[in-house]
Amino acid sequence: MSATASTTAPKLRRLPEGLVNRIAAGEVVERPASAVKELLENAIDAGASRVDILIRDGGRTLIQVIDDGRGMTRDDLVLAVERHATSKLPTDDLVHIDTLGFRGEALPSIGAVGRLSIASRAAGAEDAWRIMVEGGNLTAPEPAAITNGTRIELRDLFFATPARLKFLKAPRTELTHITETVNRLAMAHPGIGFTLQDGERTMIRLAAAQGELFTARLARLGAIMGREFEDNALPVEAEREGIRLTGHTGLPTMNRRTSSHQFLFVNGRPVRDKLLYGAVRGAYMDFLAHGRHPMLALFLEIPPDQVDVNVHPAKTEVRFREPGVVRGLIVSALKHALAEAGHRASTTVSDTALGALRPGGVGSHPFMPTNHSYHGSTVPRHLAEAAVAYQAPPGFETRSFEALGLSPSAPPPAFEGDPGPGQNYGQDTVDHPLGAARAQVHETYIVAQTQDGIVVVDQHAAHERLVYERMKAALASGGVARQMLLIPEVVELDEAAAERLADRNHEFAELGLVLERFGPGAVVVREAPALLGEGDIPGLVRDLADELEDLGEALALKDKLADICGTMACHGSVRAGRRLTGAEMNALLREMEVTPHSGQCNHGRPTYVELKLADIEKLFGRR
Repeated sequence: MSATASTTAPKLRRLPEGLVNRIAAGEVVERPASAVKELLENAIDAGASRVDILIRDGGRTLIQVIDDGRGMTRDDLVLAVERHATSKLPTDDLVHIDTLGFRGEALPSIGAVGRLSIASRAAGAEDAWRIMVEGGNLTAPEPAAITNGTRIELRDLFFATPARLKFLKAPRTELTHITETVNRLAMAHPGIGFTLQDGERTMIRLAAAQGELFTARLARLGAIMGREFEDNALPVEAEREGIRLTGHTGLPTMNRRTSSHQFLFVNGRPVRDKLLYGAVRGAYMDFLAHGRHPMLALFLEIPPDQVDVNVHPAKTEVRFREPGVVRGLIVSALKHALAEAGHRASTTVSDTALGALRPGGVGSHPFMPTNHSYHGSTVPRHLAEAAVAYQAPPGFETRSFEALGLSPSAPPPAFEGDPGPGQNYGQDTVDHPLGAARAQVHETYIVAQTQDGIVVVDQHAAHERLVYERMKAALASGGVARQMLLIPEVVELDEAAAERLADRNHEFAELGLVLERFGPGAVVVREAPALLGEGDIPGLVRDLADELEDLGEALALKDKLADICGTMACHGSVRAGRRLTGAEMNALLREMEVTPHSGQCNHGRPTYVELKLADIEKLFGRR
């Protein structure tokens, strides 16, 4: 290279429009599912009541989208494939956007990387027209045979950008992404019917849902997320500062290993937003173990000037003007919905139990993922109403279980005079939602009879949740009641653990645990939460020291209230292996009925399983 050439700056030049479109298409059309998303959004914006999609070879060779929307005129068709030409911004206002599309990039980008054909008839027009775009080159409009709406065919996607083809996955994988895209948009628009076919089979067939929006949306969610979600979904509805949140969320006992069953929408637009997912985690942190995720679909309606949807060409990211308000609304609405559920657990718990009992059946934990589609029944209305109507004795909800003789360290109570088979324990009857205690099995499980079945309760898990809820209520009302130990408990630890506890002793005192240093490598506990009774104080202190190590020194204990209170509740709960009297078992059942969230322990596991008599009879061939 000559000296002259090496010192000469590269000459600026304007890129050809075809190349510009292909560059822009790289952001808009990442894979076939991206093209399907853009075409579906156009159909929805056009007021379609039905959209039919046909895919071949995972979208590489053909993507066809037919809708019955408003359609386009001859002149509109020509403009539609020009960059930044759109009918969705009547003014130059990028703040008040109330359509899914608005950038005017989708069709020209798709036409730049594939062979695009668009046929359309405008509403009320006598003629239909068709244009073609191949690698960015537009043909003149010609008459077409189409009765109404728009038919778009995209063939040989990425033929103009062969390098992009190398990044596509197998056709089945690409079809899976397309299916997810269609389902997400279908959730937000239940009034539109959708079908998706690959030429050999139909993956999606969703009729337009009828009736009021809340009901129609739940029916659509059930069709996509499964009948088990529809049966166990809790309604969510709240409003704050002009922002409205609606949707449905699943009971904690029906959870999954990943967040793939969480669907979030902003003004009808499917989004993936860290703030929204973080709000969901915050709302469920009292109910699910780490690594477990609830199933839900939430729809946020927010004034357009309060959210920026013009963050990225894919339009799946948003920014909120007041993120704190949005997060607070989601957390409070979800917590309210969970509280309204009372002691209810998901029907998948009983379904899984029945599956394990059937000959050859293989059961799995109901809080673990399952490949089966269950069709369990919900708690009968008369039982739910009975739970609401039940009035606990004065002070019952707040007094400790020790008042019922359930101190974890107390000797097993005698069962003198216990009733025989088929008789009630005490005065309780099967009219209660969780029935009347009939037996205790292996000193761990309470068996109760209801009006139309039986309930099996894990006594430790149930009491752990009750103690935990009492601790939260006590903290909210001013502090946890403490009791002085007759003999202070000295707990030996390693020096670092003792130092960690002593440094946070003022925070533990707010939680009802008073401790201080007691020489090298030890602490002394002088007071403990009254709710814990005479539990394993040394074991509790050692566990809390381990948790402090995991949480880090900078984190306030109140920020990890769920973990700390959960540890205390576990140590203060009646243990498996404790023999209970009939009165104690019934007392536990009655308190569960009036305690929110008592259908699951602090880790999302069920506290009880309900089996209907009809299902039990089927096990024995009586039905």
